[in-house]
Amino acid sequence: MNPMAETRLSLRGAWTALVTPFRGGEVDERALREAVEFQIAGGINGLVPCGSTGESSTLTYDEHIRTIQTVVEAARKRVPVLAGAGANSTAEALHLCLASKEVGADGVLVVAPYYNRPSRKGLLLHYRALLDAVDLPLVLYNIPGRTGVNVEPDTVAALAGHPRFAGVKESAGSCDQVSRLLEACGPEFQVLSGDDSLTLPFMSVGAAGVISVLSNVLPKETSLMVRAMLEGRPAAALEIHRRLFPLMRALFVETNPVPVKTALGLLGRCDPFVRPPLAALEDASLAKLKAAMKACGAAG
Repeated sequence: MNPMAETRLSLRGAWTALVTPFRGGEVDERALREAVEFQIAGGINGLVPCGSTGESSTLTYDEHIRTIQTVVEAARKRVPVLAGAGANSTAEALHLCLASKEVGADGVLVVAPYYNRPSRKGLLLHYRALLDAVDLPLVLYNIPGRTGVNVEPDTVAALAGHPRFAGVKESAGSCDQVSRLLEACGPEFQVLSGDDSLTLPFMSVGAAGVISVLSNVLPKETSLMVRAMLEGRPAAALEIHRRLFPLMRALFVETNPVPVKTALGLLGRCDPFVRPPLAALEDASLAKLKAAMKACGAAG
């Protein structure tokens, strides 16, 4: 294949940022496969293993790739798999991207290099190196609260012409930034919300959907909300948003993915264990989560 061949990936819809379930401290592949089935049955448009929600920062390299492979195998091409493949080293990110392709991922999600806080020039060098070397669609993940750097719209625009650049997962928390991205890159450029509570506001200014934490718990409802917006039924989407908003917020009462894994544990879908340095929810946070789950009809 021509190394610069154009590769398309539609990001429209609701994608799930999958948790990585553990049992006995190890990745629980059975629970992971069951989660994939639950998501697909709920109408989710795509799966995102090994992102922030998947505790990628505490997985070994072998676990990381095996988790992606397990999701690819379980999905069986019914929905695309966008593999988390970011790192604060360009060389390490390249290894993760190439390995993701090897195990069958349909695209890669690459967070801005964290801790380094690279300049605009450094960001462009990082992403261009990956785009040129890996024959997969690449989605840039902008989450300045975790990385220490905001990938500005003009930086994204400098990458947008690359045939393998598929879009942005935007977690800067700003509708203005989404509007600026679409102004800089064109109205057809694909932006996904990285925050459940901002999905509707972002979609109202042109975003294509969401990579969701909430959908781990409520895939059907999340899918219906996003589909309503895409189909031009904002009132129906708003009704779902208002009903689910308490849980959207409660899932971030402490650091993600601690609350969502706790919720899944309460529902019997996986062990709530998170690897250190993450820790179990404090009692006050647990009470808030349980109340929100009850209010949204998600209580076990």
